[in-house]
Amino acid sequence: MIKNGAAKRIIVMAGAGISTDAGIPDFRSPETGLYANLQQYRLPYPEAIFTIDYFKRKPKPFFVLAKELYPGQFIPTISHFFVKLLAQKNLLLRHYTQNIDCLERMAGIESALIVEAHGSFHSAHCISAKCRKEHAQDWVKEQIFSDKVPHCTQCKSLVKPDITFFGEGLPQRFFELLDADFDVCDLLIVMGTSLQVHPFASLIDQVPRSTPRLLVNRERVGESSIGGIGFDFDGKHVRNTLHRDALILGDCDEACLLLADHLGWKEELLKLRAEFVAKHKLNGT
Repeated sequence: MIKNGAAKRIIVMAGAGISTDAGIPDFRSPETGLYANLQQYRLPYPEAIFTIDYFKRKPKPFFVLAKELYPGQFIPTISHFFVKLLAQKNLLLRHYTQNIDCLERMAGIESALIVEAHGSFHSAHCISAKCRKEHAQDWVKEQIFSDKVPHCTQCKSLVKPDITFFGEGLPQRFFELLDADFDVCDLLIVMGTSLQVHPFASLIDQVPRSTPRLLVNRERVGESSIGGIGFDFDGKHVRNTLHRDALILGDCDEACLLLADHLGWKEELLKLRAEFVAKHKLNGT
């Protein structure tokens, strides 16, 4: 579809799987995932570290973890640069990401093309509803890397990066663009996500019934026994319509290289990332 020009409004949905090759752990892998390695924080349950009520009571564990995950310490992956390549070729309608790592921004994808569905470290605000003062990213980073818990310079409440915690609503931008984007999407690419967190997971059903959907993931996810809901890789619910769901099982970076090779973009993709890596090594970052 991309090669013959039929796909011109591509939406990419991405999860932690596109960032694992950068050295950032995903959340739910049984032994290596983030939630499986949080014992040091003595949490009542793993997800508590990203739960707003727990954060208000005990913010320190989150900021210890934030220091480990903070943007600038990781290099965008081949998968990120594949999305950038789609953007450069004017094929990317929008990139919806669950990730908070800002690697899409680092790769050079324009902010207007990105929807950070679960927020990110890119901005930070006071959590007091009466204040909500925005604090500069550099100031927040300095606080975190000095092992301090950031407090508002205006009202002394906690300051939190604009990451969506459990118990908080998703960013307004997510809802503002959702309907218009998915109504006109002509190819949906879903990469590196467990599709377990809603409403993000339900987005795969928002594209038109005729829109092809590709899942790139280490395992099959998002399937349903009910026709019209979720992926249908085996065509169990196909009647008089074309079988529109495809699956590539494996590593996201390897799959993106495979796709780029079929599209005749492989050298271009590798060059994009190599130039980025060379530039950042030169700058000492």
